[in-house]
Amino acid sequence: MEQQKALYPVIAGPTASGKTALAVELAKRLDGEIVSADSMQIYDGISIGTARPTTAEMQGVPHHLLGFLPLSAAYSVAQYVKDAKRVIAEIEGRGKLPVLCGGTGLYLQSLIENITFSDAAVSSEELRRELRAQFEREGGAALLAALRAVDPETAQKLHENDVGRIIRALEVYRLTGHTISEQAACSRAVPADFDVCMLVLDFRDREKLYARINARVDSMVENGLLKEARAVLSGQFAPTAMQAIGYKELKPYFDGALSLEEALENLKKSTRHYAKRQLSWFRRMPQTQFLYVDDCARQEDLADAALTVWKKRKEEHA
Repeated sequence: MEQQKALYPVIAGPTASGKTALAVELAKRLDGEIVSADSMQIYDGISIGTARPTTAEMQGVPHHLLGFLPLSAAYSVAQYVKDAKRVIAEIEGRGKLPVLCGGTGLYLQSLIENITFSDAAVSSEELRRELRAQFEREGGAALLAALRAVDPETAQKLHENDVGRIIRALEVYRLTGHTISEQAACSRAVPADFDVCMLVLDFRDREKLYARINARVDSMVENGLLKEARAVLSGQFAPTAMQAIGYKELKPYFDGALSLEEALENLKKSTRHYAKRQLSWFRRMPQTQFLYVDDCARQEDLADAALTVWKKRKEEHA
């Protein structure tokens, strides 16, 4: 008899929607541990700008794949999938429930759909340096346009600020003659060995989400964002930090080109646009259940709603 697949809850959604708080509450109720799916919170040294959960926000619930990499380290979606699978197995081995939580759609989709990335996916340090130099000369929009010309499917999923992924996609194409899209299409032959209950946070009134984003930026500034950003952007690993919203928007302020007020307004605007892209990504994913935060008067009500969906999904899965 075929063994029943495990079922894990996934808490996804745009930035500032309350994913961490909900995931922590579910983990507490379900005896779980949280596996992060955030492409920038993996790095140490940029905790404020990436809104990495604080010890207080974790409420004693173990969190994994947060702040474990120095800014000097390269990291890929393929490596994330390997690391997440390893952590999930370790959590299962402790008799706990893995609770996936994050806003990086590419990470979640690659893990959930068991997209395998060929280790033959060749690499060239020389080519990467060349592409990085092109980015520094011409900017992300030009680099994304170059990718769009050869791999429009991948380019459509990326923003001009996703410099690392754009460079990787161009690198793969130029070295192999095949696009990352083509590789991904061929890599879903083996389904994942687990199923998910995909819960995505959203707002019926989008202005409420934007208000939360604006308030989060203000809170980041109060908690030391300017000091963190200045330190990172003045160091040799500034290109890594510049991939995260919250740092590149402040650079013109540090350079004296914009006032702080103007830079922070740009930061809020960039974050709002990013939230829209996140929601668009999650809408494309199958079997997504949306939970509307503004339908719930209290955090406990949102957790109750999530738990109701989880229990129903478990019954269907049994």
